Amino acid sequence: MTIIGIDIGGTKCAAVRARDDGTIEDSRRFETGRPDETVERLLAAVAGLDPGTNPTFGIACGGPLDTAAGLICSPPNLPGWDRLPIVKRLTDRFGGKGYLMNDANAGAIAEWQFGAGIGSQSMVFLTFGTGLGAGIICDGRMYEGANGNSGEIGHVRLSDDGPFGHGKRGSAEGWCSGGGIARRVSDLIAAGDLPPDWPHRDARAVATAAMAGDARALAIMHETGRRLGRTIALIVDILNPEVVVVGSIYIRARAILEPPLLAELKREALAESLAVCRVVPAALGESLAEHQAVAVAVYHNRLNP
Repeated sequence: MTIIGIDIGGTKCAAVRARDDGTIEDSRRFETGRPDETVERLLAAVAGLDPGTNPTFGIACGGPLDTAAGLICSPPNLPGWDRLPIVKRLTDRFGGKGYLMNDANAGAIAEWQFGAGIGSQSMVFLTFGTGLGAGIICDGRMYEGANGNSGEIGHVRLSDDGPFGHGKRGSAEGWCSGGGIARRVSDLIAAGDLPPDWPHRDARAVATAAMAGDARALAIMHETGRRLGRTIALIVDILNPEVVVVGSIYIRARAILEPPLLAELKREALAESLAVCRVVPAALGESLAEHQAVAVAVYHNRLNP
């Protein structure tokens, strides 16, 4: 049985063909555009991958989704994708079966099956990119919650005030995401705590400046690391995982984020739970998009042989 992985992002899409064990054999990437145009390009990409007559589709996409019905339901980064029946569009054209999953959960499965979480039974994956979401592996299975909304750690409020993220100020996403870092810079400029011409306006630029020794950028990144440590402490205390895998920004800026993160984690988390938990960077890096889509199909094939 051929596995076809589809990753739908706000700026890029990927379509890949893989073997039953998840080994990627071929891939296509292209820019995300209008819904109908992008779906047609996805269908053409899949056709070029030679999916056979009975493929399993794994589809990873940012939420909100109706995973049971296979619908993409107007994610913020995909305007116009209103209840788009992506699973039906693929299976109507190529046959087989398909499974849709939000990208944080799909990333968790990918890191669990192919990356930093291999061998664990309890693992949490934090996206830590433009936003902050979590995917939860509990007792060797993905935990999705009553309606698929588990893992929305970015919505948890860490402080009464602070950078805006996930619908509220002071949220974990406000403090611990690329979007939150950019908004914090804007807030600091508006308050007069940074000069109006400060050139480092996004997370990548702030992290680069911090690693080059810029004191103000270092202060921002150290605070981000501390808040991320507090967020992970909540996860450690509530879920007692073996490993917390952190993606994207943490991979690039671990050297400056890790010391304040670990110090806050040691202060806040239960010592007994922290003693059995590792906090590690994601292992799949730039290949996560392809792997997470494939991982959705591999995971469901194992659940439904």
